[in-house]
Amino acid sequence: MNNFNPSVARGRSMDASIDQGLRSFMLGVYTKLTWGIALSGVLAFLAGTWEPLTNLIFGTPLYYVVAFAPIALIFGSMFFMKNPSPLGSAILYWAIVVFIGLGLGVYFYMASSGMTSQTAGGIKQALTYGTIAKAFLITSSAFGALTLWGYTTKRDLSAIGSFAIMAIWALLAVSVIYMFLPMLGIMEPSSGMEWLISGGFALLSAVLVAWQTQELKEGYYQLAGNQRGMAVMTNWGALNFFIMFVNMFRFVLMLLASRD
Repeated sequence: MNNFNPSVARGRSMDASIDQGLRSFMLGVYTKLTWGIALSGVLAFLAGTWEPLTNLIFGTPLYYVVAFAPIALIFGSMFFMKNPSPLGSAILYWAIVVFIGLGLGVYFYMASSGMTSQTAGGIKQALTYGTIAKAFLITSSAFGALTLWGYTTKRDLSAIGSFAIMAIWALLAVSVIYMFLPMLGIMEPSSGMEWLISGGFALLSAVLVAWQTQELKEGYYQLAGNQRGMAVMTNWGALNFFIMFVNMFRFVLMLLASRD
């Protein structure tokens, strides 16, 4: 969705405030995102506080499925969903929401048990329900401000978005390498590197929130009433927003919970 004329984009953005069709489309994306966040929150709470589910998720090999399934689904969709259907993209979205929600249960487990954890890099963390709520409110406020700016700005964000996408893939590669190097004894775990990686994902996700909002607006105009295409784009938009929201939330929670 990057091959549009910037001058056309700027002209369209001027009329966006009175375009009821665009408003309805964006509302559909935000509604699906809201339901996704709500479902993941419920699943996280259950996974962290309901003992049978807690033991199943965090006490069996199912944990590795929960941890790596979202990444596997995202990479798999790049190869097996070249022309996605509304149903297929919806299933992908809700599957990722479920797995990420279950994985976030570790935060509620920490809060309910009062335990203090330490990351691989040595960052000590202690959580309470209040900390989780505060992180959620901060993230929600930041997300809302960023997507509002992306919706209303007349500036073309495509160059910034392209850079952020390349940077986030590079950071993902760095994080994977960093994950294995200490295991191989090549380097020692570093709290500084963990902060850098987590902060990088959060910052780039924040940039992508504004860019993705503008991309959705332009995608709506380009599809010109194609209901099937808009249904798929609604799912993709909600999925991208959801992942960005989670990245930002994790970093904010890490900041609030840190005891360093």
